[in-house]
Order: sequence, then C-alpha cells, then structure tokens
Amino acid sequence: MKPINFPERIIWYSIIGTYVFYLIGGLYIVGSVIGWILLIYLCKKLWNQTEATPPDERITIPLTTWIWIGGMLVMELALIAGHFNFDLGTSLLIKSSIGWAKGWALLAVFPLVGVLKIRPQLLWRSACIVCFQTLLFAPVFFLAYLLHLPETAYVSPLKIVGGPGDEFFALRLYEIDPSNGLPRWRLFTPWAPALGFMANIYFFMALQETNKKWRWIAIVGSLFMCIISASRLALLSIIVVFLLTSLLTNLARPIVLIALGFVSFIGSLITTTLLRSYEDFQQKFTDARPDSSRVRKTLAKIALDRSSNEAPIWGHGVVEQGPHLVEYMPIGSHHTWYGLLFVKGFVGLFALALPMLCTFLDLLVKAQQSETAKVGLSMILILFLYTFGENLEILSYLFWPALVIIGIALKGEVQGPISLGKHSEATPH
Repeated sequence: MKPINFPERIIWYSIIGTYVFYLIGGLYIVGSVIGWILLIYLCKKLWNQTEATPPDERITIPLTTWIWIGGMLVMELALIAGHFNFDLGTSLLIKSSIGWAKGWALLAVFPLVGVLKIRPQLLWRSACIVCFQTLLFAPVFFLAYLLHLPETAYVSPLKIVGGPGDEFFALRLYEIDPSNGLPRWRLFTPWAPALGFMANIYFFMALQETNKKWRWIAIVGSLFMCIISASRLALLSIIVVFLLTSLLTNLARPIVLIALGFVSFIGSLITTTLLRSYEDFQQKFTDARPDSSRVRKTLAKIALDRSSNEAPIWGHGVVEQGPHLVEYMPIGSHHTWYGLLFVKGFVGLFALALPMLCTFLDLLVKAQQSETAKVGLSMILILFLYTFGENLEILSYLFWPALVIIGIALKGEVQGPISLGKHSEATPH
C-alpha cells in the first residue's frame, strides 16, 4: 500500500512517521501545519477547476462540511467578541487567533481535505503501522520504568515555536499516577488519557484493514494502548462505540428492529433495576480514580457557574488558571462543553454541537450502505464521547486522521471493503 498523489503522500508519511516526529518533538507542529498545506492544495485545485474538468476529477464540497466550516468560523467570531468584551488587547487576540488556527479551525480544515482524492484504505494501513510501531517500542518505555530512569527524557527545543505547554514537545518515558502510585504511559501523546483517545481511533480504523495480519496486529496494539494509558474512558468508549456502530448501521434489517422492540419492552419492565445498575456503575467509575473525578467535577462546576454569571453568550475569550482546589488546572479543561461555555459561551457551544449533530445524522444514513461512512460514524461517536473527558481543540493535531475519514465519508460515495490486490497479504515489516 503506497500513496499515489500529493494529498496521500502528506497523510501517509505524517501518520507512519508519528514516532519519528515525536522523538524530535515535532508532532504538534506537523499536525497543526499539514491541514493548512492540504487546504492550500485544495484551493489551487478548485481555482483550476473548469467546465472542462472531467467529472471524476471535479471537487464538490458536501453541505455538512460547509456546516463544519461555518461552525469553526463562528468559533473565531466568539473568540473576538470575548476578547473585545473583556478588553484583553490586540496582542492577546492575535495569539488566541493563532491558537484557533491550530485548534478549532482544524475541525473544519481536515473534513474539507477529505474531499480530495484520498483512499480510505491508505488510512487503515497507516493506522496499523503506528500500532505495530507501538508494540515494537513498548519494551523501551517499560524498561525505562523498571530501571527508574527519569520520567521525562528531554523537552525538544522545537517548543520555541509555541504551543499549549512543554508536554506537547517532551519525550515522556512513563509517569506515576499520584492517586495510586502505579505507572501509566502516554507515548506520543501529551497525557495518558489522550493515548486512550488515539487508541480508540486506531482500533476502528484497523477493523477495516483487509490484510488479516496487519488487522490483528493493529487491534492488539490499539487495545494495548488503551490498557497502558489506564484511561477509564478509553476502555468504555471502545465497547460503547463498537456496540452503537453495530446497532446503528443495521437499522434497516427487520431482525434488528424486532430485537430493539423486544429490548425496549423488557427494559420498560426493569427500569428501576437498570437505573440502580447505572448508578452503581457510575459510582465504581468515579471510585476508580477518585482524585481525578473530584478535580473534573469541581472544574466543571466552576466553569458553569462563572459562565452563566459573567459571560453566558460570548464567553471569557481565554482560559484562566484554576485555584489550588483543582490543582491549578485551567478552568473548563477536561471537558469540551464546559470549556466552550467558559471561553466562547453559548455561541461557541452551539458552533460545535450543530456540526456534530449534522455529521451524525448524515453519516447514520450513509453508513447503511457505505463501509467508509460506518467508520466515519464511529469517529464522530468517539469524538462526542471524548467531549466529556477532553478538550477537543487542544488534541486536534493528534486525531486529525479521524477528521479526514469523516470528510471522506461525507462525500457520500459508497465505499465497501476493497481488496489491495497482491499487496493485501504482505506481511508486516
């Protein structure tokens, strides 16, 4: 499996080079830049497009992708309004707008890039390669812990370009969870739960790989990443998204509809038991890492209270450091929706909610016939679940392959599993 055009080469080498870019501290830069490079390429293609352009070469941007573009532009509008309302100054506005270009804007840029000629099979294989590399390099990270080497090997000088923090440019060999004293790993991500996030994305990409050896290596690798991240949400997300995707993509089958009716009837009879079981599960989920749950709950309360009382419409414009009670974590962090309410107000929240809802409904219809749309549906479900545990914009430089898949799926082409020919049974190397 090899790239055959410019967009595919950019995507292919950016993904399979994940660990190389991580070692030099350039992963944040690569993820933030390639979307804009491909956007410029797309604009050039559109500029040169004429009536004489062959139908299979013409570029058409789907309505749902336009909604993503509009939503992320509204994010910038909310950012400007927040800075203006709180007199934050021009220099901070420019800095925040650059942050928008490296964060929220990518949620529109990469789905837009998906209208280019990019084979989804290329993404499946590249995800498998990253999982394979993870299994290869894992002993080094485990050995570092066993030998009690420093947790952080170094921070790349590339941090001079600017970013959210040193953790985005650091080579972190392992870390110790302060709540239980056990080790956990973040590998090429800025923190351990983000590794679980990427593991979810790679898992559902790997399921589409036609080569059995690559597919099973990637499945094992992605599950391995979930486990070593010690992320509760990562393990829960894989199960929930797998079940939901399997259900939602078979709604046209009579047996599924009959089963749903039967389950609904049984569920109505045992509602009290189900609610009690949910409450017990939620309590166990919280007790698994009580300190983390406490911080998240307190951050959410602070963000909600200050947003509703101080800036409900446009938000505060910027994040603020939280008090000692939340270990000085930024207000609104660890949760996309509370973060949006605090920084960009109700306008910002609506600017994300509408594109996500439209994408879900669009792909739900397309996924009944298209395997690519099925994966896209899994991606939007993962993103939605992680809005309750992460700030999406700060990790968009990592999960951009999911956004490209969504963009490809939104084109509406019916794309089932396609054989890779003689290369499909190539052994990993």
